[in-house]
Amino acid sequence: MSVHLFMNKESALETQVTAAQFGDEEIRHELISKYQPFVAKCVSEVCKKYISPSRDDEFSIGLIAFNDAIDSYVIDKGAAFLSFAKLVIKRRVIDYIRQQTSPIIMTSINNLNDQEEKTESPAEVQISREKFEVETEAWYRRTEIEEFQQQLRHFRLSFKELTEVAPRHRDARESALKVAHIVFHNEELRTKVLSKGRLPIKELSDKVTVSKKTLERNRKYIISLVLILSGDYVYLKDYLKGVDV
Repeated sequence: MSVHLFMNKESALETQVTAAQFGDEEIRHELISKYQPFVAKCVSEVCKKYISPSRDDEFSIGLIAFNDAIDSYVIDKGAAFLSFAKLVIKRRVIDYIRQQTSPIIMTSINNLNDQEEKTESPAEVQISREKFEVETEAWYRRTEIEEFQQQLRHFRLSFKELTEVAPRHRDARESALKVAHIVFHNEELRTKVLSKGRLPIKELSDKVTVSKKTLERNRKYIISLVLILSGDYVYLKDYLKGVDV
C-alpha cells in the first residue's frame, strides 16, 4: 500500500470520526461494527489470549473504550485515530484486569467498605490509595515502553542503541529535539520518516541551522524522537517537555 493511499484512508476515517462526534449515529454504529476485529485484536494483545466477542467481558470493555475514543479523539493532536483508539482500549482493559485481580486495592480507591473503615485509619486508606496510584502509573509506563520498543524494532532500532548514539551534552539533545519538532510539524518530512524509516537530511538541512554532519551523526536519535512525538506516548513525551521549541 502506498503512503498516499494510506494517508487518504486515514483521512477518510478521521472524517467519519468527526461526523460521529457531531451526532451522526449511523456512522458511529458503522465504525463500531466495522472495527470490532480491531478491538478484539487490541484486547487480545493485552490479555495474551484469544478474545471471543460473544463470550469475553474484556471485549465488551474494549468496545466501550472504542466508542469513548471516538468521542475524545482530537484530530489536531497529530496522532492517527486508530493509534489513539488502541491506546484507549488497552488502558481501559488494563484497568478492568487490575480491578479483577486486585479487588482489595480497588476497594480502597473507591472508598473502603464498612468493615475496612472500622479496621483502617484514614492515614492507612491514603497510603493504600497512593500506593495504588504509583503502581498504576508504573504499569502504564512499562506498557508504553514495551509498545515503543516494538515500534523501534520496525525501524531496526533498540533502546540499547539509542543510549549509545544519544548526544552526551544537554545543548546537543535540545538541538536534536528541535529538529525532531520541525520534522513532526512538516507533513512531508514526517511521512518520509514514518513510512521509510529514514531522516531526509537533504530536505531537512534547508530548514534547520545545524549542519548535515550533525544531522547524520544524530540521525537515529532524531528518528526516535519523531516516533515519540508522532505516537500516543503520554509518559515518554513527558521526558521531552521543558525545551523551547
